[in-house]
This record gives sequence, structure tokens and C-alpha cells, in this order.
Amino acid sequence: MPQKESVKAMFNEISGKYDFLNHFLSFGIDRLWRKRLVKEMLQSKPGHVLDLATGTADLAVELHRQGGIRITGVDISENMMIVGREKIAKAGLSHTIELKYGDAENLEFPDESFDAAMIAFGVRNFEHLEQGISEMKRVIRKGGQVMILEFSHPASFPVKQLYGLYSRFIIPLMGSMLSSHPSAYRYLPETVAAFPSGNKFLHIMLQIGFKDCRRISLTGGIASIYIGTRPD
Repeated sequence: MPQKESVKAMFNEISGKYDFLNHFLSFGIDRLWRKRLVKEMLQSKPGHVLDLATGTADLAVELHRQGGIRITGVDISENMMIVGREKIAKAGLSHTIELKYGDAENLEFPDESFDAAMIAFGVRNFEHLEQGISEMKRVIRKGGQVMILEFSHPASFPVKQLYGLYSRFIIPLMGSMLSSHPSAYRYLPETVAAFPSGNKFLHIMLQIGFKDCRRISLTGGIASIYIGTRPD
């Protein structure tokens, strides 16, 4: 099965427990990471934001709660978006947050359709990383920003050692105990380990054509927010 179809099938299967396990396995810290991304996003006061790999729409809902911004979310997992649409409807936000099925690496939007784009814990699932990042650049206006929240590789002692043990052993164990799809939680540390985080990822963004690229390190380097601006 191609990587993209495998990822789609995996997220369709774990959609019902995705939010619970996300918050449980991160001790709720993932909520703080999303709030930090939203804080950065609001500084540029965008009117319409694209949320790629929107999943259950946690990031989209948080952005709207803090900034009242119109958001279009895109994902390849319909089951994840079913959960997201229920969350959006419950919050009374269906008029300002729209979720659409779509492939982040081949977006069906015209050039410069959005003021900004964001993605949380999704780029490491791209089959073709550079293609996905290039699409984010294409669909935002000149001068618009992309913000990417993703797991990193902590470098300092003891965070590096503790996180390594937790991600390699505890997350797969707890995932197998609490989820009907234990392979999904073996997949997580594998993709994190393979992801070109830190300066390597900033270099990719620069090569694609973003300017003013920077990284915000979170929780000792366990996660990072990468920010880049499309040149005028």
C-alpha cells in the first residue's frame, strides 16, 4: 500500500480515540503547543487561514476561539474530519470553519487563496515533504506566513534521553493498550526519528523559497514551531 493510503487508513481507524490519546500521551502539553502557534499566527492578523492535516480540527478551533478568524481545514482522513465537524458544530463555529477532503501535496486551491497556512503534527506524514511545503507556499498570498508545529529531536541532557525512552517504549506500549490500532503508535516515534527537524528543516524551507525562516523550540526541544514568510 502506498504511504499516503496507509496513513489515510491508519488515521481513519484511530479517529475515535485520537484526541484522547493525543492529550493523554503528551500529558496535555500538546494543547499548550497549539496555543503558542495560535499566538504567533495572530500577530500578523490574517483574515483567512488554511489548516492542513486538520484532523479533528483542534488547531482550527483554537485559532478561531482566540482570533475569530475564518479557517479552511483540509485532510485526507474523512473519519478524522467527522470528529472535527462534530466538535466545530458543538462549538457553534460551522459558519466560520469549513473542513474539506483533500491532499496536502496537491491542493485544489488557486494561487494566493489564503492569508496564511498552518499545520500541526502533519508534515512528517507527507509522502513528498518538499512538494507539500511548496503547496503551502503557493496557496498563501505574498507576504503571508506558514507555521508548522512538529515534533523535534531534543539535544540536551536529560530531555534527549528521557524523551527517547518515552517515545520508543512508553508511547507504543500505552498506544497498544488503549488503542485498537497499536501499529499507529509504533509509527509515531518512527516518523519523528526520520523527520529532518531543527536547522535541517529550516534549510528545506529556505530552499523552497521562504524568507525570514525561524524556529521556536518548545518544551526542551521536544517540539518546534517553524515559521516562514512568502516573499513579496
